[in-house]
Amino acid sequence: MAKKDHTFTLGIEEEFAIVDPETRELRSHIQEILEGGKVMLKEQIKPEMHQSVVELGTEICQSIVHAREHVIELRSKLAELAGHSGLKIASVGTHPFSHWRDQLITQGERYAEIVKDMQQLARANLIFGLHVHVGIPDREIAIHVMNQARYFLPHIYALSVNSPFWVGQDTGLKGYRLKVFERFPRTGIPDAFESLSEYEDYCKLLVKTGCVDNAKKIWWDIRLHPFFDTLEVRVCDAQTRVDDTLAIAALIQAVIVKLHKLLRQNITFRVYRRRLLDENRWRASRYGINGKLIDFGREAEVETRSLLNELLEFVSTEANELGSKKEMAHVERIMREGTGADRQLAAFERTQDMKAVVDQIVAETYEGLNVATSHATAR
Repeated sequence: MAKKDHTFTLGIEEEFAIVDPETRELRSHIQEILEGGKVMLKEQIKPEMHQSVVELGTEICQSIVHAREHVIELRSKLAELAGHSGLKIASVGTHPFSHWRDQLITQGERYAEIVKDMQQLARANLIFGLHVHVGIPDREIAIHVMNQARYFLPHIYALSVNSPFWVGQDTGLKGYRLKVFERFPRTGIPDAFESLSEYEDYCKLLVKTGCVDNAKKIWWDIRLHPFFDTLEVRVCDAQTRVDDTLAIAALIQAVIVKLHKLLRQNITFRVYRRRLLDENRWRASRYGINGKLIDFGREAEVETRSLLNELLEFVSTEANELGSKKEMAHVERIMREGTGADRQLAAFERTQDMKAVVDQIVAETYEGLNVATSHATAR
């Protein structure tokens, strides 16, 4: 067996909504939470552009088990901090009914600059994502893994859709968050790059011509991280349940490990053009796991669930090696029972009440956390 040169470490970033449990509206309250958070969560809590959004990022995790402990710990601490101010946290791709116009922008040079540059697009960008980092120290290999992993982004996104509502309306899409975000430049599925130097030349050109001040303003669905030796998958909506976050992170990790392994054996997965992948990305956004994606090899439409089953089969050896059997079983549960978007839509159908949808999102966000009940049930 080839010597294992490195662990495919995991890093998970989740963006949360801060919600008032009375009105169920978003609350621009990050300052108070950050004050408490600096002591409790140190580097792992960050403000986002809107004051009603907070981001948590795990430390570098050696395994999915480590990642699970860390995600639960961070969510529990954030829930506790929010509880001190009589607030709740909610993990969802878009808030079902709060309007972006009512949200305050976080103070700070970086955000002021983004708003100045992007204007209305930035102010309306009230969305919550899940970003998963997988460690690959060899950036030359990482670029080729990225090229090939692009194919699977729509499959992964279909599993993660969690944003059917936008400012109080049923959008008819399972994943509306991506549609809001893709109004920004340098988003979506990237083109394939011939080599690391071609990617680096592209980044340098953008900086040189004043398009960006650094490569962090390249917001693709998957990117070679400009500062860490990781591939970062940014396509997913924030997941309501901890189990969903971990299942999707484990699937992403397994896909990247599989492609890396194949590359080392000189087997390459076919690299498709962005214009084809975009067709699947749209379908994933519109229908989630209930539609069909195109199997380009067969030149045919195939049920999304069937392609996801093939994907699970494709990475099953790697999932076992990585110790993520439990997470893969949960991917199957999502496929059986529905995505976050499906659960939100079912709650609305049942109650005809957007506030009830928020209550369900909050309840699921707190599932399995270690939070004193007084906060978890405060009304």
